[in-house]
Amino acid sequence: MSRPLVEVDDLAKTFDVSAPWLNRVVERKPKAFVHAVDGVSFAIERGRTLALVGESGCGKSTVARLLVGLYGATRGSVSFDGEDIARTLAGAGAGALRRRMQMIFQDPYASLNPRWQVLDIVAEPLREHGLVRHDAEARERVAALLASVGLAAADAAKFPHQFSGGQRQRISIARALATQPEFLVCDEPTSALDVSVQAQVLNLMKDLQRGQGLTYLFISHNLAVVRHMADEVGVMYLGRLVEVAGKAELFARPRHPYTRMLLDAIPDIHMTGRARTPVQGEVPNPLQPPTGCSFHPRCPLANARCKAERPALLETGGVRVACHAVEEGRG
Repeated sequence: MSRPLVEVDDLAKTFDVSAPWLNRVVERKPKAFVHAVDGVSFAIERGRTLALVGESGCGKSTVARLLVGLYGATRGSVSFDGEDIARTLAGAGAGALRRRMQMIFQDPYASLNPRWQVLDIVAEPLREHGLVRHDAEARERVAALLASVGLAAADAAKFPHQFSGGQRQRISIARALATQPEFLVCDEPTSALDVSVQAQVLNLMKDLQRGQGLTYLFISHNLAVVRHMADEVGVMYLGRLVEVAGKAELFARPRHPYTRMLLDAIPDIHMTGRARTPVQGEVPNPLQPPTGCSFHPRCPLANARCKAERPALLETGGVRVACHAVEEGRG
């Protein structure tokens, strides 16, 4: 078997959120840290899509930024095509690696420079990486990129405020595709869009993946979107992966109690008679996470072991689950 394109091993990111030094001295408070990502490991095969899902604040977007080098990891490593990205980005190969991986950001209203024409926005990576020699070539490449995402060549002369949200996100996708990358990190690329526009953008991304063999890390909190886009799904809770499974397996037989609660929250006309467990409680304060399994205050299957011992992500039947209840057969 060939090596996965992206391999993440024990990835962690801790943020110092302490008050200023003088305030801490006066108020006698210690430093405060948030473990935004805590020991995440996964792999993505070439041409496949891994989706990360979970409630807001669970660390999905931090994982996305760690993968493309916008944040430095506190612990662990990210390998791209067998090369450690932290080492590569610090050396002479940074430009080549940047061309091979790109990111689509969440908010199409904030990720495009309002003072630039679309021509300059989409051509920026081409010029930055020396992929075009003169303006005429840049205009030609930008026209082809806009056409690939369903926009007209004439749109290159317009400014972002002249487009709808869905069209702006298409411009973002065109910009991300400019360097002909192999790997795209998509951080909730449709969450700011209307439902009908979401469908158009998602179908466009599926078509581009089929046509260009792209590999995606897809971040979302919308399980309906994940069901449409993903090949494999990772469920995150408070900075940790609690379940990783193929899409069909996860939706048909969710193992972890948190995954079951997320799926039970989806309205489904075909399951009207099935007992459903609503998602109970709130996500704990990440500054003071619970001991043991971080989900135990909300879990209907929790016992004394869950409160004292943090579960490891263990593989059973092709599915990785971090849950003592599943391990002991109490699920």
